[in-house]
Amino acid sequence: MKPTRLCAVFMVIGLLCAAGCVTTTGKNTKNSSSATTESRFTVTPTGTPPLQGSLVVSTRGFSYPANLTVFLDNTTAGTVNPTTPLYLMVSEGNHTIGVCADFVCEQETVTIRFGKYVTADFSERLDKDVVIKQPTAQVLDCNKNGDHLSVDIEFINPSKKDLQFSGVVSSVYSYIDDRTGSKKGEAARSTFVQNVNAGQRFTKELSLNLVQANSLSYSYPVIEELRVT
Repeated sequence: MKPTRLCAVFMVIGLLCAAGCVTTTGKNTKNSSSATTESRFTVTPTGTPPLQGSLVVSTRGFSYPANLTVFLDNTTAGTVNPTTPLYLMVSEGNHTIGVCADFVCEQETVTIRFGKYVTADFSERLDKDVVIKQPTAQVLDCNKNGDHLSVDIEFINPSKKDLQFSGVVSSVYSYIDDRTGSKKGEAARSTFVQNVNAGQRFTKELSLNLVQANSLSYSYPVIEELRVT
């Protein structure tokens, strides 16, 4: 082969190699640019915690034998008593705050703002509306049925511990003696023992025995010798 032809062959091979290198380099450059572009997208948090304000719930002027449950938007938030108020951090906005005692619940709507103190005192309302503040028993109703007097007794335990109630229920009655025609007086009595769970009410029916006689009249039953342990 002549030197001129040999040089031409080498020049063609050189150009082909150069073209291949350029093509490969361009492909790699494109992928690198795409990777760089994708790395620019980042995830950032969009939510922020709500602002809060201070709420103080108190019952400083209300004497009660147990802690009172506090509700915030119908959810239990804690307890309060005359000497210890309840301190809460509440999100901004309108909220319903309530305190319950002796099955009586008082409610109030409060508006919470960041950096401000709001006080909700339920002393006066509770003192006015809560009649029974100590464990007790009371006669609800009575009905005469032949020579028996049925008596419904309600036991109330507003305290935070289970209690036992015991005592005597009695009724004084009078009647006309069939043999002598004279008026006589008697007293009917019945004892009771009843356990009542903390913060609960319970109604029990008792029966008092009366004599069978004409013109019988009776007094409303009363509870004697009530003991709570």
